[in-house]
Amino acid sequence: MYICPLCNGFGINKPFKCINCRNELEDSGRIIDYFDDYSAYMEIDDMKKIDGYPITFSQHECAHLFYCTSCGTEEVKLIKE
Repeated sequence: MYICPLCNGFGINKPFKCINCRNELEDSGRIIDYFDDYSAYMEIDDMKKIDGYPITFSQHECAHLFYCTSCGTEEVKLIKE
């Protein structure tokens, strides 16, 4: 069974840095949760098929939106499950 460490509160070993100002990025959650009012309640594997990122189930990755509180940059990072 594969689980996303960020979705399950485990965190990540090395924080991501902003590509513009090099400050630490904050996790804003799964990108699929921003699609519409009900996307957070849909099956994760089904939502991964339509999230716009070329993820195959064999890669076991979860797309998260990260935000820089210093300069406002947003980045999507694929987190290994």
